[in-house]
Amino acid sequence: MKSKTTAKTLLTAELIAPCGMNCMLCAAYLAYKNNLVEQGIKMTRCTGCRIRRKECAYIKKNCPWGVGRKIKFCFECKTFPCRHLETLDSRYRERYRMSMIENLKAIQARGMETFLKEQEKQWKCKKCGGTICCHNGLCFNCDREKLKQKKHKYRWDEK
Repeated sequence: MKSKTTAKTLLTAELIAPCGMNCMLCAAYLAYKNNLVEQGIKMTRCTGCRIRRKECAYIKKNCPWGVGRKIKFCFECKTFPCRHLETLDSRYRERYRMSMIENLKAIQARGMETFLKEQEKQWKCKKCGGTICCHNGLCFNCDREKLKQKKHKYRWDEK
């Protein structure tokens, strides 16, 4: 997979998980990328499924096709979207304001390069150009102090 880099954000197809999760937006990936543990912010860290050469972290136990190994993306499966992906997608739509199924459909319809450009535009921090986290709506560059004080690091603040 080809990577494309911009000044502030890393755009790479390697960070799009087989289930459609954009790891660039994930709190665990952003915690890893921004070295938050070293800064005293306790959070799970992850480099992404593809980079670790693992099956999809979310669906691996429930997928007979070995998503991430036998197929690159769930949309390649004859049962797309399966019940497990629909359940995961529903949770992400409700809690995290994103859809893995919509991500996969966009990749399938418009291609990876267009999808990555759309994602960068949608999730780009207006203050610094960094990435907004889908799990809590924070930029891990601009909002570190808020993240440190946040009791539930994987929740959006309700307005």
